[in-house]
Amino acid sequence: MMVRKAGAFLLAPLLALLPASLSASGLIDNVNGLTVDATGDLVHFTGLVIGKDGRIEKRLGRGDPRPERPDFRYDGKGRTLVPGLIDGHGHVTSLGFSLLNLDLSQTRSLDEAKAKIAAFAAENPGRPWIIGSGWNQEVWGLGRFPTAADLAGIGGGRPILLSRVDGHAVWVNDAALAAGGVTATTRSPAGGRIEMAGGKPTGILVDNAMALVEKAVPARQPKDYDAALAKAQDALLARGVTAIADMGMDIRDWQAFRRAGDRGALRIRIMAYAAGTEQASLIAGSAPTPWLYDDKLRLGGVKLLVDGALGSRGAWLKAPYADAPTQAGIPILTPAQLRNQMSRAAMDGFQLAVHAIGDQGNAEVLDAIDELAATYKGDRRWRIEHAQIVDPADLPRFALNGTIASMQPQHESSDWKMAIARLGPARLGGAYAWKSMLDNKVPLTFGSDVPVEPADPFIGLKSALTRTDSHDEPFGGWLPEQRVTLADAMRAYTWGAAYAGFAEQRFGNLAPGQRADFLILDKDIELARPADLPQTQVREVWIGGQRVILKEGD
Repeated sequence: MMVRKAGAFLLAPLLALLPASLSASGLIDNVNGLTVDATGDLVHFTGLVIGKDGRIEKRLGRGDPRPERPDFRYDGKGRTLVPGLIDGHGHVTSLGFSLLNLDLSQTRSLDEAKAKIAAFAAENPGRPWIIGSGWNQEVWGLGRFPTAADLAGIGGGRPILLSRVDGHAVWVNDAALAAGGVTATTRSPAGGRIEMAGGKPTGILVDNAMALVEKAVPARQPKDYDAALAKAQDALLARGVTAIADMGMDIRDWQAFRRAGDRGALRIRIMAYAAGTEQASLIAGSAPTPWLYDDKLRLGGVKLLVDGALGSRGAWLKAPYADAPTQAGIPILTPAQLRNQMSRAAMDGFQLAVHAIGDQGNAEVLDAIDELAATYKGDRRWRIEHAQIVDPADLPRFALNGTIASMQPQHESSDWKMAIARLGPARLGGAYAWKSMLDNKVPLTFGSDVPVEPADPFIGLKSALTRTDSHDEPFGGWLPEQRVTLADAMRAYTWGAAYAGFAEQRFGNLAPGQRADFLILDKDIELARPADLPQTQVREVWIGGQRVILKEGD
C-alpha cells in the first residue's frame, strides 16, 4: 500500500478494508468506544455502523449483532475510540499565520525573545515588516511590559509588530510607531490604551489602540490566507480537533474557507462567527448561511468584544486591579453600543457570542442579555466567551436565559499566578469557575482560544481535571473545588461544543444521525492519570466516515 508522507502523518488511501467513497457503508468494530450522551453521562460501546452518507446509523455494544456484509470492516484491535474533539473557541487563520510568522510563545525571557526576533529578521531579509506573536511578560518574569527600546537595533530598521499571547496588546518598535503615526501627542482611542512613559509612547498598544499601527502593515494576499488555513488544518487535525468555532473571522477568512471548500480542501468543520455586525452583513447579508460542503462550514453568529484581557489589564473589573490601583480595565464597547450591536445581529437571526473576561464585563453582557431576551425570543443560545472572572453573585444569572459559558481550561493553567496578582486572593470566588457553572445548570463549552493557547484538547482535559499547569503546579490544583470530571470535560469538548454552535444534530458525540467524526487513540483516557493526558497520541482521525489521518507506523 503506497502512502504519501505529510509531516509526521500519512494520508491514508481509501483502499482495501477502508471506505472507497462517500457512498460506502461500513462497520467500525472491536473498539473501546467512549462518548457522552446529551445529559453528560459517559457511554461505552464496541462498534459503530456507518451509513453510505458518512453518518452514524448505530452504536453497538459487545453483544449486539453486526451487519453481515458491510462495504468495509475496520478492526480497531481494542483501541480507544472517541468522538472528534471540538474546539469551542479558536481563531483558525490566526493559528496558521502564527505558524508561518515568528512564534515567541516558547520564549522564557526577554533576552531569549530578542535573540529569536533577531534570528528571524536575519533569516527573512525580504520581509518589509517583522510580524510575530506569543510573547508574555508574565512568563518572562519581567515585572513590566517590554518596550520599543528593547527592540532597538533589531531588524535593520524595519518595523516590528509582535502580538501579545492573548492578542489584546502589541509590542512595536520605533519604526512601527512612526509608520502608524503614533507620537507623544497621539491620544488613546476609545476602547484602547497607548502605554506612555516620560510623555512618550513606550511601544505597547492595548486593544483598540493596536489598530493605529496594524493599519500600516502591508495587506495580506489571498494566497497568504490559503497557506495559513492549510497550516491550521494540519495542526488541528494532528491533535484530534475535527471541528472548531472560529471566533471573530472576517470576509478574507471566509473567502479562504470557501476557496478550500470549493476545491475539496476543507478538512475540518468550521462554525464561523463574524467579527462584528458589519462583517456578518458583508459575508452573509441579512441571515446566517446554510451548512456548506457536507456540514463543513457555516456562518451562524456574530462575535463582539466588551473588554480586553487580564494579562494586558484590559479586562473590565468592578474594582481596580490589585497590582495597578489606578486601572480597572478597558470597556471596548459602551453599554449602548453593546446593546445596539447585539440587537442588530439578533434581529437578523445571528447567534451572539460576546467576549467578556472581567467581572464588570461579564455583568454588563448579562445585563444586556436580560434586556434583549425579552424581545428576541426563541432558541437564541446567547454565548459569553471566556467568562474568566465572574462575580459569584452573577454566576446563577447565566442560566436564566440559557447563556452558554464558553471557557478555555488552558487559560486557567497559564493564568493562575497572574490572576492572583491582578485580583488579589479575596476576589477569586468566580475565577475560571467551571464547576460552579455546571452547579448552576449553565451550558458549558470548552476550547483553547488558539493561538493564544495550543489547539490541544488533551492539555485542556488535564487542566479541567486537575487545575494544574504544565509543571503540575500548584500541588492539588488551584482553587481545586472548580475541577470537573472526565465526563463533564468530554461533554464540553464534544456535545456541549456542538450545542453551543447549533450543530448537535450534525456532529458531536457519535449519536445516530450525526457525521461519523472520531479518533483512534493510543491510550484509554478513562483509565489514564489526568496528568498524563497531554501525552495522548492521536493515531487516526476519521471525518464523515473517511479516514483522513493515519499516524506513521500504524
